Amino acid sequence: MRVHVVSDVHGNSTDLAKAGDGADALICLGDLVLFLDYADHSRGIFPELFGTENADRIVELRTARRYAEAREFGRALWEGLEAAGVPGGKEAAIEGAVRRQYAELFGAFPTPTYATYGNVDIPRLWPEYARPGTTVLDGERVEIGGRVFGFVGGGLRTPMRTPYEIDDDTYAAKIAALGEVDVLCTHIPPDVPELCYDTVARRFERGSAALLDALHAVRPAYHLFGHVHQPLARRMRVGATECVNVGHFASTGTPWTLEW
Repeated sequence: MRVHVVSDVHGNSTDLAKAGDGADALICLGDLVLFLDYADHSRGIFPELFGTENADRIVELRTARRYAEAREFGRALWEGLEAAGVPGGKEAAIEGAVRRQYAELFGAFPTPTYATYGNVDIPRLWPEYARPGTTVLDGERVEIGGRVFGFVGGGLRTPMRTPYEIDDDTYAAKIAALGEVDVLCTHIPPDVPELCYDTVARRFERGSAALLDALHAVRPAYHLFGHVHQPLARRMRVGATECVNVGHFASTGTPWTLEW
């Protein structure tokens, strides 16, 4: 059995269309949407609406962890958009752009695909775009090739306030609902410093303490995740579990492979 795993697709539909080649199934761990490309500020929803110069500025503020200033800067841009009479305002503009991306990305998924949400995704839109052959799971299990895979989507609350951030208790409840699994699939990592630190952004992303507890209690063979684009450690063992950051698919275009 051969399964390909991707995470943090961020608009890379070209490589996504080939990600299942040679595999029995594809697993996607979320973050399909590209709101703003930190490597190329001309790509994504934000520069599409406000231009590259404004994208440069908001990246500068966020990178410096000046989140309050970044929110104020963004608020002023959105108010200007609404003052210009854009139909539906901010929410409609974002949703329209996300829908265009989802139509392209879900159309690129091979059959079968098993997918869960990332922190920048909008779960309520997924049922409209998931075709037959794409199974969406969150706090749920599925058997693939005789192994039980458990999926937990989304991220935890942060100052970034991305669309699918949930509180710690709700996230922990989804993990608990899985029970025994052979492979644990999530968007975010467990709360282990080496797995949470982004060496390029030079900051810790939020990992889950509940995930770490589950690794010790359930002892799955693998824990697969993404979220941290340039981690200090891509792979390490936690107890009996091999923890693997499957990579920043938006930049590599290459899936991670699990075989048994």
